[in-house]
Amino acid sequence: MFRYLKAVLACSAIFGALVAPAGAQEIAKVSDAGIHVIHGKGGNIGVSVGDDGVFMIDDQFAPATTAILDQIRTVSDKPVRFLVNTHFHRDHTGGNENLGKAGVLIFAHDNVRARLLGKEQPAPDAALPVVTFSDATTFHMNGQTIRVFHVPAAHTDGDAMIHFVEANVIHMGDTFFNGFYPFIDSRSGGSLDGVFAAIDIVLGMAGADTVIIPGHGPVAKRGDLIAYRDMLIKARDGIRPLIADGRTVEQIVAAKPLAELDATWGGGFLNPERFLRVLHAAVTK
Repeated sequence: MFRYLKAVLACSAIFGALVAPAGAQEIAKVSDAGIHVIHGKGGNIGVSVGDDGVFMIDDQFAPATTAILDQIRTVSDKPVRFLVNTHFHRDHTGGNENLGKAGVLIFAHDNVRARLLGKEQPAPDAALPVVTFSDATTFHMNGQTIRVFHVPAAHTDGDAMIHFVEANVIHMGDTFFNGFYPFIDSRSGGSLDGVFAAIDIVLGMAGADTVIIPGHGPVAKRGDLIAYRDMLIKARDGIRPLIADGRTVEQIVAAKPLAELDATWGGGFLNPERFLRVLHAAVTK
């Protein structure tokens, strides 16, 4: 457990180190229906623009807020009206306080507000979701039916995914890391089985033309999500026999059971060793 805690703290330190300078934000259109993504040093931000205003998904870190809003102004002169947090991690909620103070109405799952309040240094009032939901909620704006729904015990215990129905775009938050090993926050209610369940929900919704925005990594299609699922299956099946054999985490790390996956998936913020520790915690939870 101590080793896992060190891994979690290391991940948090990495998130903190990824605060983006103002010029690092970049907005790109993913649908002609006014849906965009902003890539930066935190989680991928979803943006819907249209006559009704701006609908925003996540907000990265606080120092990036000005640059993010500058990018949004390149595609819309309307105000940001609503913000949905996909979960509580600060690379997705760090800008909440700035936006809340600016009058943006923040939505999230019940557990996101609870997690933000339950931190050692609780989030200020302006950073807290004003509207929370237990299962799902729906927005109707910019010509879109925007379904926001909870997936339990996945990346965390408060994950939400956002489906722009008419545009055929789905934002998965950190239930999907496209192209590299993911972080599953078992200490905050996440689980590997929950991640698989979330993936399967989206695969059941997505067709060949569906645009899938991951929490981190490039915008994806259905085939990319299938490849991610296949990797997680191989990773789980690679570590399970060693756990059943009674190997310690240190022995499993030394055995390098995921070596064949590392070249393709190990180049992200979680290197192969850190991922093995996170995966071990997720499998044994």
